[in-house]
Amino acid sequence: MLISIDHGNKQVKTIHHAPFTSGLVCSEVQPFGGETLTYQGRYYTLTDQRIPYRRDKTEDERFFVLTLFAIAYELEAASFYGAGPVRVQLAVGLPPAHYGAQQKRFAEYFLNRGTVSFTLHDKQYEVLIDEVSCYPQSYAAAITVFQTLQSSPRALIIDIGGYTTDVMLLRNAAPDLQFCRSLEMGVIPMSNDIISRVSAMYDIKIDDDHIADIIQGRPTILPQEVRDVIFTKVRSYACDILDKLRELQVDLRANPAIFIGGGSILFRSFVGESPLVAHADFVTDPKANAIGYGMLATAQLRRMAPQNYGGEFFAQG
Repeated sequence: MLISIDHGNKQVKTIHHAPFTSGLVCSEVQPFGGETLTYQGRYYTLTDQRIPYRRDKTEDERFFVLTLFAIAYELEAASFYGAGPVRVQLAVGLPPAHYGAQQKRFAEYFLNRGTVSFTLHDKQYEVLIDEVSCYPQSYAAAITVFQTLQSSPRALIIDIGGYTTDVMLLRNAAPDLQFCRSLEMGVIPMSNDIISRVSAMYDIKIDDDHIADIIQGRPTILPQEVRDVIFTKVRSYACDILDKLRELQVDLRANPAIFIGGGSILFRSFVGESPLVAHADFVTDPKANAIGYGMLATAQLRRMAPQNYGGEFFAQG
């Protein structure tokens, strides 16, 4: 069974299940309540406390355990149960700037583990991960709007994520991995700064949802002065990202751009009004990377012409 997983710094996304926070705690004894998975004699419970940002997600087992949660959710969504281990083909991805250096190690992280047994929701799972395909994240999300890509000989994909903003250049709808840029600027550090500032100035405890409510115009009972602080800080951060991209020779006045990622959704109105951006399209589905991985992996499995999907750039484990 083909399963696509987007291992985001903020959330893990699959095609058929709601995104969940990239955070978990491990215990030697069974905890009370929570979404708990049992693996190798230990109990892993999902938490809203994110794993600290790391460039290399293979440094420990935490992202593998998050992968087991994702696999179980997808098998459950498909009502896919049967005797013996389920053979799984994973489709995953990495930021374009890290892809060349890390794709082989990331694919191998999931392989050569034999049959993996774990329990979730009182169900025993046995899976054998026998194939892993790894793709550049930003391109995978953009492939979901392939018709838009085909209309321009050059386009820039801007992926504003939890901790980083990643840029990839497309030439005739194929990724140019020689032109990749990455900024360590994302939604999470911005939100943390706003949360701390509001707490210090007004002694009011807010979270990410409050910030999104203000920016996206949803009802809120927060005082007007708090709303003003949030709005001003988010607009300033969005402008800072665009300014930093210019410093990296990413000129959005000369090339059309496709914005993806949760940060792009949050910053959409500010990007649209910026004189630094000539033309912008937005991919608003937070699962776009996972969907794109599935499309690209399916194309490979069907032996479709690789040039149609930039296949020569993609690694398989």
